[in-house]
Amino acid sequence: MKFIKAKVTYYRSIADSEEFRVEEDVTCLVGKNESGKTNILQALFRLKPIEKKPLDKVVDFPANMGRKRRELGDSRIPVVEATFRYDDNEVKQIEDDLGRGALASREFVLSIPYKGDRYYTHQVNEVAIANHLRSGFDLPVSVGGGVAKAKTLAQLLTAVEELEEPTSGATAAAERIRGWRDRNVRLYLIDEYAAPLMPHFVYFGDYDIMPGKVSIPDLIAREKNDTLQRGEKALISLLDLAGVSLEEFNVADNHERLIRELENASNAITEEVFEYWSQNTDLEVDLKVLQPEVGALAPLNVGPILQVRVRNRRHGVTVPFDDRSRGFVWFFSFLAYFNKVEENTDGDLILLLDEPGLSLHGRAQEDLLTLIDERLATKHQVIYTTHSPFMVSPKHFERVRTVIDHLDGGTKVSEEIFKADTDTAFPLLAAMGIEMTQTLFVADDTLLVEGPSDMIYLDIFNDAAEAARRTGLDQRWVVTPIGGAGKLSTFAALLGANKINVAVLVDSSTKDVQAVQQLRANDQLAKNGLIEIKEFTGTADADIEDLFDRDFYIELVNRAYASELPTPITAADLNARDPRIVRQIEAYFQKKKIAGGKFNHYKPARTYLREQASLPDLDAATLDRIEKLFQRLNGLIRKTKKK
Repeated sequence: MKFIKAKVTYYRSIADSEEFRVEEDVTCLVGKNESGKTNILQALFRLKPIEKKPLDKVVDFPANMGRKRRELGDSRIPVVEATFRYDDNEVKQIEDDLGRGALASREFVLSIPYKGDRYYTHQVNEVAIANHLRSGFDLPVSVGGGVAKAKTLAQLLTAVEELEEPTSGATAAAERIRGWRDRNVRLYLIDEYAAPLMPHFVYFGDYDIMPGKVSIPDLIAREKNDTLQRGEKALISLLDLAGVSLEEFNVADNHERLIRELENASNAITEEVFEYWSQNTDLEVDLKVLQPEVGALAPLNVGPILQVRVRNRRHGVTVPFDDRSRGFVWFFSFLAYFNKVEENTDGDLILLLDEPGLSLHGRAQEDLLTLIDERLATKHQVIYTTHSPFMVSPKHFERVRTVIDHLDGGTKVSEEIFKADTDTAFPLLAAMGIEMTQTLFVADDTLLVEGPSDMIYLDIFNDAAEAARRTGLDQRWVVTPIGGAGKLSTFAALLGANKINVAVLVDSSTKDVQAVQQLRANDQLAKNGLIEIKEFTGTADADIEDLFDRDFYIELVNRAYASELPTPITAADLNARDPRIVRQIEAYFQKKKIAGGKFNHYKPARTYLREQASLPDLDAATLDRIEKLFQRLNGLIRKTKKK
């Protein structure tokens, strides 16, 4: 099951967050300090918390909205409305139970109010469910007229109860309906599937780190009273991984066994930490049992005392866990806590990480992003907050949601990063700047394209157009490949915010086209600054490769893959009904298992660049399309102001 979108209302700094989407793997909430990022996570945590965390209307309702609270009274105020989607296996399970097409929608909405029970909005197809149940009745046609006409489950139950001699199948179905809560199939779906299958939410903040020293008797007492802090739970999780209970520390003759088990546990978690922690690989964690120090303050005046220490093999010394860098302490504490939660929880988790990289060096934050992508997000959805540019992956700007605290509306969450103020956008600008120093060149007039093959083709097209004495691409354009369609809207928005003249050249089927179009409405992209290839091919859908004559491009592919193709590709081998030549070739590669079934767009471009001299000249129709493209682009060059 996936968590796909949410909306938070009347919670601390939030009056109405507005609905925001959640990515299926990782979502990054970016905002400056005190923007309400933590409040968003804390509200989401209430959906199905791994630990008890009830809402408190007195504490959690926005303090500056007392009048609104009185107006709402005891009504069910939906603090969080969250939408979830069943996966294929869960849908199959439901349809095996209630019949094919039982769900009118794979999605359902859970609402969490301040007062009263949580409630679900769940759409079902009662006709399909009734048909499924009816199929097991085995009734003669002569006596089943009322049953056959029933469209709802209530009607079906009434019809069965009116039968003089119901079959065992009809009786069983009737008993089943009566057994559902309020005889309601929606409530049955909630009780049997939606509620149990919903992921648990796990919250871990920057301050939830393991203590370096604890009193075992105090920890035992507060565990029984359920007053442990999350960092202390992380420590107990580490002991659980070793198979050690707190009570075992009070057994006098158990000392050697405890030492060995603690060593095994610390070695296991240390090994996982250093799979992702590249800052200092000479560290290891030791757990030691000590007696109280003379004059120690409560609760450390009662032993035995468990101390966590960090050994630096390079320098041959150990120091208390509390004295190590806070970044390493957080990293270790989180993995200890998370591993135990993951082990003890059936089903999926939603990990809510509040400022996880706050105390980490920039490179260590990259390590954390690697941990999130490779260890956490492969199994669970992750939502984290940050105001650090190093915690914004330049490869995944589509994950970003901005969080802004407005004077007149409270905290808002948005995917439209071009609406963000300067302070909120700063981490994005900085992250983009870091990426640009490695991959991009920009100028006053910047043309954004998806990848390096687009850049190569435009360069060759320009040479061909000029050789034929046609219009070439204005030299003031700096063509910038940004490494994927998913980054187009982000780069266009952020570059436009820096007063750079930006145009965007996209394949017509790019999913990001709509997001780029929105930039025009916000005056961050020229009115005609979005150029789709289909404008020059006359087709409904087109890549830059469709500017070529079809046979010419097939020849490029044959040359690029000469060593991997059993026979050269011909036009007859391809699906001419598909307007995009690249998609035709991709389908052919998949069908024939060529190059592992994957077609690399860059290889034909590289071949064209290398073998221009031996290839025929571009035909007149191709040059016509190229010239129209260049004329369109050149018309967007920013006009030089007269002095």
